Amino acid sequence: MPILTFKNFIVSGLFIFAFILCAWSVIISRQGPVKDNFLNPDAYMEDIVAFIINSEGKLSLKIESPKLIHYPENDRTIIQKPHLTFYRHSTQPWYIDSDKGVTLEGATTVKLISNVVIHHPKDAKDPLTTMTTPSLLIYPDKKIAETKDPVTITQLDNIVDAVGMQANLDNGVVKLLSQARGRYVPN
Repeated sequence: MPILTFKNFIVSGLFIFAFILCAWSVIISRQGPVKDNFLNPDAYMEDIVAFIINSEGKLSLKIESPKLIHYPENDRTIIQKPHLTFYRHSTQPWYIDSDKGVTLEGATTVKLISNVVIHHPKDAKDPLTTMTTPSLLIYPDKKIAETKDPVTITQLDNIVDAVGMQANLDNGVVKLLSQARGRYVPN
């Protein structure tokens, strides 16, 4: 009988050890992954209105957002409902809105995500222009905007659908990359 008791003791001990090991594993997994700088923002701002001045001292870009969160990892900033105004040599600036934005590599690249609307009011040189696309990459220093996604451009009664676009926000030149189709839709 003593051997049976010793076996029960060993089996019970192994069972308890396995139970403790499982409980410890569950507790560790509920704490989540180890936090790093990417998961911990180092700054956030609300009700932002920021102005960027070019090397000539002239207003170049205005950024408005209800909330902005900065992460030190990769120097990324998440922008909620960004509204960008690109000032140029024309009398009318370009206005760009989207649901979400992310600055990459500081602010050298801005990626706008979801429901991007690019708007340019009529001026002496260009007609009223509206472009829509799911996403847009903007290079603020170069005043270039581009997408590989479908884009719809509306000017007066003309609607052009294309896939991919590059726009120079300074001189207003828009280059469609592929599958461009236009249609006339009178009001």
